[in-house]
Amino acid sequence: MLEQMTGRLDFHANALLLRSQRQQVIASNIANADTPGYVARDFDFAEALKNVSGMQGSGAVQATHAQHMRLGTTDARHPDMAYTVQTQPSQDGNSVDLDRERANFVDNSVRYESTLRFINGHVKTMLSAITGQ
Repeated sequence: MLEQMTGRLDFHANALLLRSQRQQVIASNIANADTPGYVARDFDFAEALKNVSGMQGSGAVQATHAQHMRLGTTDARHPDMAYTVQTQPSQDGNSVDLDRERANFVDNSVRYESTLRFINGHVKTMLSAITGQ
């Protein structure tokens, strides 16, 4: 019974951690918009959330030794990073598209706030159920 009550909180907590991590990555991209040779980074939020939530397929690769390379992650603090696709070539080799990064930043901020609201609503619902109101 307790697992059902806290399961949604765990899911939203993982989503919140990943949103925070993505916000840092996007902010780093924006901060390095004028750095020659900087390549923008990002990660697939949906895939990272699936991995963290344990919703990956049964054929998932498992590391059997501590020195094996990490192919996937189940840790919200270390999602699989990738380079973004360059849409506007530049002479200095920088791949940051400021318009796209700003849009991603705002979108991620709104989704972060909505995740906080989901957590807050769920806690209020659980509290009212516990107190019998």
